[in-house]
Amino acid sequence: MRTIENLTVPASRFRTLLGCGILLCAASLPAQTTSTVPPNPEQAALARLPHYVPLEQVTGRIRLWGHGAPVLDFMGELVKSWEEGFAKFQPNVKFEYDMYGTASAMGALYTGAGDIAILGQEIYPFEIATFTKVKHYPPTEIEIATGSVDVRNFDFSIGVFVNQANPLANLTLDQLDRVFAFHEGGATQNIQTWGQLGLTGDWADKPIHLYGWHYEDVFSTFVERTAMHGSHEWRCSMKRYDNIVQKDGSIYDSGQQILDALAKDPYGMALSNLRYLKGNAVKPLDLGRQPGGPFYPSTKATLIDRQYPLGRIIPAEIDREPGKPIDPAVREFLRYILSREGQAEIVHNGKYLPMQPELAESEMEKLN
Repeated sequence: MRTIENLTVPASRFRTLLGCGILLCAASLPAQTTSTVPPNPEQAALARLPHYVPLEQVTGRIRLWGHGAPVLDFMGELVKSWEEGFAKFQPNVKFEYDMYGTASAMGALYTGAGDIAILGQEIYPFEIATFTKVKHYPPTEIEIATGSVDVRNFDFSIGVFVNQANPLANLTLDQLDRVFAFHEGGATQNIQTWGQLGLTGDWADKPIHLYGWHYEDVFSTFVERTAMHGSHEWRCSMKRYDNIVQKDGSIYDSGQQILDALAKDPYGMALSNLRYLKGNAVKPLDLGRQPGGPFYPSTKATLIDRQYPLGRIIPAEIDREPGKPIDPAVREFLRYILSREGQAEIVHNGKYLPMQPELAESEMEKLN
């Protein structure tokens, strides 16, 4: 245990804070102070989810396609745990796996080779358009998980960062759009200086230097759809980064390159992720949807509750012809995934985050 030394107050005036290993002076604490531990947001979400109760006993075969690779089986462990848990309630359902890539999943769905496409990211508009052209109706999407805070390859949230020397603390999605995207209308529509974001003094007339991913990167595509109203018109001055494979075979991630460059530029603003923070050279901005806030950091709690504007989702896509019921086995498996038991496997797996309970309920209603 660590103690605060060289204090002469009586020992009776000290109290031990359990879990910290620090001895503090009681006289320095408010009389009514109590030690509280914030609830674990994942466990708090699970506690509000209903248990899985089968609507009926089902039989059949479910063919799964989606996020995975022969070398990096991204969702394999999680999907296997879902299968094992589901079998305790529905022992007569068998599974086939072709979890070898998000890119192949939707094609398998509209050609009839698969029953559920579990994607590793939000579905692209062209995937919806292609499915609709073939089937003459859109796919039915069921959100089944929340993206991670900072786990590589697991749909981590996108952050906006500035140099630690910069006094800016928050940003709206509209401001992000006007900073990173080009708009007709000159200075009234485009934010190019720090003064346009409210900074004064020496900052006011300094240009904003931009750092981000290449335009075709999936992260850039997400920002286009979420903050840039679908525009592909990025500011030409933005410095763009790709992953670099080094001589020893390791990868110098583009997200890390972006923040390493930002650390050297007090007038920079960057798109990246929290996993690449090193030391105190750069800081993330809290993000909001409205000019007056509220503004949120990217945390497990704000992602689960869908408060952070650039959080991600994991969808399952199915082929459901309008006016017709979903295959009973597919329906029950998706109901299981959205239940407390299914979402508990996400928490146990430790990569994605569970669903917000109210949203899980609304997604489950789509299965009726």
